[in-house]
Amino acid sequence: MKRLILVLLPLLFSCSQTPRELRVCADPNNLPFSNRAGEGFENRLAALVARELGATLHYTWWAQRRGNVRETLNAGLCDLIPGVGAGLEMLSTTRPYYNSTYVAVTRADRDLEIRSFDDPRLRTLRIGVQMIGDDFANSPPAHALSARGITRNVVGYSVLGDYSRPNPPSRIVEAVSRNEVDIAIVWGPVAGYFARRAHIKADIVPVAPSADGVLPFTFPIAMAVRRNDLPRVHAFDEFLRRRRTDIDRLLEEYAVPRVDRRAARGGS
Repeated sequence: MKRLILVLLPLLFSCSQTPRELRVCADPNNLPFSNRAGEGFENRLAALVARELGATLHYTWWAQRRGNVRETLNAGLCDLIPGVGAGLEMLSTTRPYYNSTYVAVTRADRDLEIRSFDDPRLRTLRIGVQMIGDDFANSPPAHALSARGITRNVVGYSVLGDYSRPNPPSRIVEAVSRNEVDIAIVWGPVAGYFARRAHIKADIVPVAPSADGVLPFTFPIAMAVRRNDLPRVHAFDEFLRRRRTDIDRLLEEYAVPRVDRRAARGGS
């Protein structure tokens, strides 16, 4: 089976495209994941796939707003989207290439080390949380805080942010550096990348709700193709298996916090 996949892999991307192309949809302004300059780790991953295929990497740049999958991948503008939740129903996804979690970002000079949403200090500290979408839908940390009656001292930062400025996701980590908030609960890859580049030393620790939490805080991340495009899924799975060491090295370079999925289940 693996030999068959290796034979089919280049053929999947030849079709009518000359020269052979790997067509990828990505956000042009969304570090640490991707940007138009190719500086994100998903850009680097896509380049690695293209080299493996002997293909030319071609991007369709599209902001990751609601409906972007329908308007890009499912509309036939590309064949691959890196960095989606594994098992997403509307798509076919590969095996995960990393598992990450929400983390608490604080200034190291504050020595807060908050690891639980049941920490009593959260009732008085200024807390930054990520909000999802233009309608400011709640992220898992926002739900966890609200369930504990912690709302008045919470400051929301849109995941989308001000798209006219570079790197909109960075604002919540910058807020910690500037003492606008005491602690920020941030999706791991965003926290790791921008905290490493902050002008202050930051502490990053995984944070989880207690056993009564109903929302997951740890998510497996995969690559996606169109629904039922099983040949590409199998081919990309084989790529991920073969290049596991290179991918781990890439994630380490971008300071992506990773967790063991089996260990994380009990903490959600």
